[in-house]
Amino acid sequence: MTRRTKIVATIGPSCDSVSAISDLLRAGVDVFRLNLSHGDIEGHLLRLKRVREASTLTGVEVAVLADLPGPKIRVEKFPDGGVEMRPGASIALVESSRPSSEVEISVDVKGLFSGLSEGDQVVLGDGNIMLQVDAVDGEAVSARVINGGRVQGSPGVHVPSERLSASTPTAEDLVFAEQMAAAGVEFIAVSFVREASNVDEVRQVVGDRAQLIAKIETSAALADLVDIIEASDGVMVARGDLGIDCPLEEVPHLQKTIIRECVERGVPVITATQMLESMIWAAVPTRAEASDVANAVFDGTDAVMLSGETAVGEHPVVVVETMSRIAERAERQASYRGWAARLGRHQRSDWTSVEDRITAALGHAASQAASDIGASAILCCTQSGRTARAMARFRPEATLIGLSPDPRVVRSLRLSWGVEPMPVDLYESTDEMVWYAVEKAVQEGRVDHGDTVLVLAGSPGTASFSAADVLRVVQVT
Repeated sequence: MTRRTKIVATIGPSCDSVSAISDLLRAGVDVFRLNLSHGDIEGHLLRLKRVREASTLTGVEVAVLADLPGPKIRVEKFPDGGVEMRPGASIALVESSRPSSEVEISVDVKGLFSGLSEGDQVVLGDGNIMLQVDAVDGEAVSARVINGGRVQGSPGVHVPSERLSASTPTAEDLVFAEQMAAAGVEFIAVSFVREASNVDEVRQVVGDRAQLIAKIETSAALADLVDIIEASDGVMVARGDLGIDCPLEEVPHLQKTIIRECVERGVPVITATQMLESMIWAAVPTRAEASDVANAVFDGTDAVMLSGETAVGEHPVVVVETMSRIAERAERQASYRGWAARLGRHQRSDWTSVEDRITAALGHAASQAASDIGASAILCCTQSGRTARAMARFRPEATLIGLSPDPRVVRSLRLSWGVEPMPVDLYESTDEMVWYAVEKAVQEGRVDHGDTVLVLAGSPGTASFSAADVLRVVQVT
């Protein structure tokens, strides 16, 4: 059994050469992430070029996800060497361009601190430093250190999302989105989404040149979760900021809820943040981290993501190989048989056309038929990728192959659970399409002679694969 949960890996200083990227592809990366919060746009465009070169070199199709920074707010710089914040100490929160110190934290953002209320929590960096607001008197805000430690540089500052006035997407986000879409990335992740309109705003800039991933990392997003999923092409469970904005004990339950809502609608979902964090330095993960990856697989996630582990870690290839082994072993234990029965004909509410309803119905039928006849593979002929994604939500035991004449679609299907993407030509009839799809699968070693396979394909004549309205059972001879 090959791994069906996909792996997203972040490119950074530890792996940004063509050679290093090629090694990661061979290790099992399905999607590369460009974190636009760090570095300049020229550097990320160069990394995108290197990914394409490595893909050609290895013969492995791979998708690229550009992750927009969002309204990242940083405090004014602390003195060289940093300062120690001791639990219980009082500290002033000021809106100023003055340097920060052990008694005063400054941000050059009007209204960020003065909009706080007594009892609000303010977090620095990745959550290690936590403050609680004691009093607000106009622009004078005082807080107490709850979790202390050494802080240095200009760390990010997080306030409750309902207090944050900065808009999402930012003007910089929209510029980056246009540049990355023009460069040909398959996915663009929208940070700090609070409502579906945030995704729509980026879509107005990007159009259909890239698919949009909504990052769920605020409590506000949870209140509009279904509408955000409906407006997006994919979702990321961004557990880092989600665990700051929401009570930490809620994060595992929120992860399960978000994944379930996405799978039901055929929307790919990525589980992210600190999955194998210790492997930034260590050659093996902790037992808790291994369990975390496995539990995300049990939850039904489409993909698991690596951030610093590959971007700045000491063992990027080992990390990918380790995550791959954990995911593959978890899949043998995962209970996917119940997925189809629970899903039925549930579909995205924006799939309102007759063609979409036919595609959803045939996907449900194919899932049942594959189980009944013991099909070894389900071949989805698709122009947009929708048929393959709709089929993937049933988590079939049969090998799931997505065939498309569009190279962008082939690459984008690397994010969807279980889908093995494959390029094909355009054909003039359903008979021709089905025959060549099966022949291609045999040539690629995905299907063997004597196997029984199912083929989902579009209407004859146009060969556009725009709607899957044909389901065939084929005995491979």
